[in-house]
Amino acid sequence: MIEFHLDARSGVAPYLQLVHQVRQAMRLGLLFEGDRLPTVKDVAAKVAINPNTVLKAYRELEYEGLVTKKPGVGTFVSSTLSDPSLPEHEPLRRELQGWLERARAAGLDEESIEALFVSTFRTPTEEER
Repeated sequence: MIEFHLDARSGVAPYLQLVHQVRQAMRLGLLFEGDRLPTVKDVAAKVAINPNTVLKAYRELEYEGLVTKKPGVGTFVSSTLSDPSLPEHEPLRRELQGWLERARAAGLDEESIEALFVSTFRTPTEEER
């Protein structure tokens, strides 16, 4: 089951953070068709937000066709975003974990690591130039 978290410093609305986390879990093959999302009450209590915010996120996911609400039962994944490249993710994840360990060992904090990653990610590659 997915574990939600919120980053108050991100500048992204809480409901969108929840939507992005569900989409990411689907994309990474962590949520599959038929999986049940946590109840609105459970999410609201865990991340300390208004239940209406969770409802808004779940409605957005329903509008996108990614989940289906079954009254009295819960909200279920009705589609998937994973792609055929999913088996190639694990070796890349291990490489990235090694890179993160080296970055921490070099003294970078979480914010510095994120800034370095984002700036590198947005820099055009040789092919794109």
